[in-house]
Amino acid sequence: MVITRVFDAPRELVWAAWTDPKQALLWWGPKGFTTTTHEMEVKPGGVWRFIMHGPDGTDYPNKITYREVLRHERLVYAHTGEREDEPGQFVTTVTFEEQGGKTKLTMRATFRTAAERDEVVKKHHALEGGNQTLARLAEHLEALAPAERVLILTRIFAAPRELVFKAWIDPKHMAKWWGPKGFTNPVCELDARPGGAILIHMQGPDAAAHPMRGTFHEIVEPERLVFTSTAFEDKQGIPQLEVFTTITFAEQDGGTKLTLRVVVVRSTPELAAALAGMEQGWSESLVRLAECVSKIA
Repeated sequence: MVITRVFDAPRELVWAAWTDPKQALLWWGPKGFTTTTHEMEVKPGGVWRFIMHGPDGTDYPNKITYREVLRHERLVYAHTGEREDEPGQFVTTVTFEEQGGKTKLTMRATFRTAAERDEVVKKHHALEGGNQTLARLAEHLEALAPAERVLILTRIFAAPRELVFKAWIDPKHMAKWWGPKGFTNPVCELDARPGGAILIHMQGPDAAAHPMRGTFHEIVEPERLVFTSTAFEDKQGIPQLEVFTTITFAEQDGGTKLTLRVVVVRSTPELAAALAGMEQGWSESLVRLAECVSKIA
């Protein structure tokens, strides 16, 4: 059983909706259904246990076991009951494909027999339910983030790309340029390796501290950096903003062409003003980066 849909949202955003339990409960299931998640661990061997509540009050316990998790690209999971001999079991492959800022998502469910597939499709209306579920996901994505959810900036630096790249992974350099004009970074800790942590305390002109925490996902020196980060923590320490950042470094006429792509994965309505200023903030940071690399020996 195959279902395909194109979403008007970057695939980082679509991926987050599939792998964040707080978001999944907002859209998972056909029209009229709600979902309660008991556990969700998106990694090979991890389990998602949840109950789907039908419009008539019927509960449908579910268990998903993840087999493959390729970030932003592919999910493979077995959809079973708690018993291995329960009928209606199947394996689903979900692929996320970039299409010019949009995402083509394909779900392919493979059953043990054609008879089991036919029963699920005819008796439980699985094909119709799957299409309704993806329609709810489209509605969720439309309301999830503001129009400023994707920012792309390109700058040319009069410095070799090895030098520009170094300024992004060496904390003593990054502390000198990170943040808009007038900001300092009294704390700047980088563990520059896949899975390594990022911790930066930005301090504004008003002396207020703004902690940012993140994780490196890809480091291809001196070509590409990918990391996620969170910021704007509330009084309970819960971040109100999550972004996914990709930076590429290309050689150009002895200098470096840097392309920055920032995707707002999650934000609260209270951050609308801050997001509106995201382009200016990054532009000022990149001006400071140019000044920094001009001084690196």
